[in-house]
Amino acid sequence: MSIRRLDQDPGPDSGTRRHVALTVSAFQDAIRHHARYSLGNKWERCSDRERFMAVAFAVRDALVDRMLDTEDRYQQVDPKRLHYLSMEFLLGQSLRNNLSNLEMLDPCREALRTMGVNLDEVLEGESEAALGNGGLGRLAACFLDSLATMGMPGYGYGINYEYGLFKQAIDSGYQREKPDNWMARGNPWQIERPDEACIVPVYGRVEHGIDRTGAYNPMWMDWKIIIGVPHDMPIVGHGGTTVNVLRLYSARSSEEFDMQIFNEGDYLKAVEQQIASETISKVLYPADSIEAGRELRLLQEYLLVACALRDIVRRYNKSHDTFDRFASKVAIQLNDTHPALAVAELMRMLVDEHALPWETAWEMTQATLSYTNHTLMPEALEKWPVSLLEAVLPRHLQIIYEINRRFLAQVASMWPRDHERLRRMSLIEEGPQKHVRMVNLALVGSHAVNGVSTLHTQLVRTHLAPDFSQLWPDKFSTKTNGVTPRRWLLQANPLLSDLISNTIGNEWITDLEKLRALEPYTQDVGFRQAFIAMRRVNKVRLARLIYDAGRVVVSPDALFDVHVKRIHEYKRQLLNIMQIVHQYLCVIQDGQEPPVPRVHIFAGKAAPGYWIAKQIIKLITSVGQVINNDPRVKGLITVVFLPDYRVSLAEQIVPAADVNQQISMAGTEASGTGSMKFAMNGAVIVGTYDGANIEIMQEVGEENIFLFGLQVDAIRQMRERGSYHPRDYYHRNPHIRRLMDAFGSNLFCPNQPGLFRWI
Repeated sequence: MSIRRLDQDPGPDSGTRRHVALTVSAFQDAIRHHARYSLGNKWERCSDRERFMAVAFAVRDALVDRMLDTEDRYQQVDPKRLHYLSMEFLLGQSLRNNLSNLEMLDPCREALRTMGVNLDEVLEGESEAALGNGGLGRLAACFLDSLATMGMPGYGYGINYEYGLFKQAIDSGYQREKPDNWMARGNPWQIERPDEACIVPVYGRVEHGIDRTGAYNPMWMDWKIIIGVPHDMPIVGHGGTTVNVLRLYSARSSEEFDMQIFNEGDYLKAVEQQIASETISKVLYPADSIEAGRELRLLQEYLLVACALRDIVRRYNKSHDTFDRFASKVAIQLNDTHPALAVAELMRMLVDEHALPWETAWEMTQATLSYTNHTLMPEALEKWPVSLLEAVLPRHLQIIYEINRRFLAQVASMWPRDHERLRRMSLIEEGPQKHVRMVNLALVGSHAVNGVSTLHTQLVRTHLAPDFSQLWPDKFSTKTNGVTPRRWLLQANPLLSDLISNTIGNEWITDLEKLRALEPYTQDVGFRQAFIAMRRVNKVRLARLIYDAGRVVVSPDALFDVHVKRIHEYKRQLLNIMQIVHQYLCVIQDGQEPPVPRVHIFAGKAAPGYWIAKQIIKLITSVGQVINNDPRVKGLITVVFLPDYRVSLAEQIVPAADVNQQISMAGTEASGTGSMKFAMNGAVIVGTYDGANIEIMQEVGEENIFLFGLQVDAIRQMRERGSYHPRDYYHRNPHIRRLMDAFGSNLFCPNQPGLFRWI
């Protein structure tokens, strides 16, 4: 049974209200009402933040009406529901998105104008929901938008991080991390649901016993309790017919402080259990380089799956007396490996709490779960020490052992005496310290596994999980990642959106295939001139932002060459800055000016403990410092690093880009949704034969994208032969030698000799 659309007109007899957009006067009344009764102030005396909150509350009223009606519609037909489990949801700012999808942007703007306020200034007052790190979280947010737009019953489940990802500042060229307490001033979108809080047991021990029938009956004993308190964020689809929910959990202690200890003067001890429990949802991805950080990260992942599954089962049980239809009514998608504990947790709930036979529970678990793999990087393929799982989740470790025993028996029956295959496929990695392979657990416990681009799925089959692909060839498929055009074109680039809609109509907003109707207009002089004019307006806006951020003057008539994404070796910002230095040396030493002036724009965050990534940021800023102050290249080459890359910053960069760099080494970028955002806005991609670049090339044509470099098979052969020797290139190629010598000569670090010799 598949997920189906439920966004049709409910009809006059359905009991569901038809909603109309708020009028200007109704908007004004709602805003003034919330200023007075939600914020305790008069509109005329409200601060900028209070004005944002009042407007947001007024919009939330419309969302809540539609959210409740959406749930009523679902309950009438009892559809199959999708539940999307993800450690990240990078939502960005919500007010503009909600107004746009509700089709209330214009009446809200007019209402505020007559109240003496500019909507754009109100929009700038919103803190971004810092619930993600990069592409993984932004993909999850885009999926939720698309599910709601398509009228499908889809729910997101995540963690309500108090601090989320850090704020990035650049100090003397170095990244400095600052806490991002994004909820400090309140969040108007979240609706707390304490009555639906979940009890999450952790730690303790397993007591082995026998039930009345003589069957083995393990009991999880002496556990501690964490409370997961849900906070719902309405997710509205375009048109406002469907409003689904993103449910985020905050960790709370089950124990209040000990009054007797408090009265005796030991104040910290009185609240230590509460502090320890509530730390779980404080920060996105605590450092796992130390034991305490690893344990905290494991607790985070378990909090997510335990709360989500308990909520899913609770909702299912409202309409069903047995679990006979569970797999036909519930679909659970694991967004990468972080929620893989859902396999063991669902088995525990079905077997221990609902007394289902193991075989029935296992069939149900596999039929319900699906797994999306997002990376082949070894460091991102989670493995938990058996000793840690035994301490934190002893019953789950026991269940994983039993899953593994039965699974390996199946493998051994198909490949007798193939001990090496058993070792590779086992859920347990042997060694001095045993680990549980979470990827293998997700592969075994899911009925469907997908990669996120055609190339990536091929590599999952051939490199990551060849044995599993051989065992279950039909389990693997490709679901290429995507982005929502509502956020990344309609909202981020209203000038281009208007140009498109005025040319071919607005059906493209919910069906991108309609954009093919633009092809005849590529030769239309008027359309091309309008496109160029639109792009220049966006570039002028970005040029102002660049000046405000770092006092660097750039010309909107230069070519904007953009490389914005998480800073990582495989994303190859280093390669890009090397070619920029090459251009610079060609000008100052060879007198070869570039054919067009070019502004190189970088942005992205480095993980706090990732030394090389942070050094790459320092290199970019140092190269920019030298080039931007050299009169010999003034107006020809400019290098900019914009700090604190986030969704709202991307929304200003993407519409202004002429060229977009997508240059990861082939086989390392699973998909790369950034390329889609830039391509959608008309930027030309310079990239490698990696991830979604290949599929974009197939759509736009080889003449409209510039791909270079070795392909996956050539890289594999080079590695197998051991034929890559960087120093040989240094000696053979004078351009590379000059470039590397420039880094070694302290040209870009005159006050810190040797700073870039690591390159």
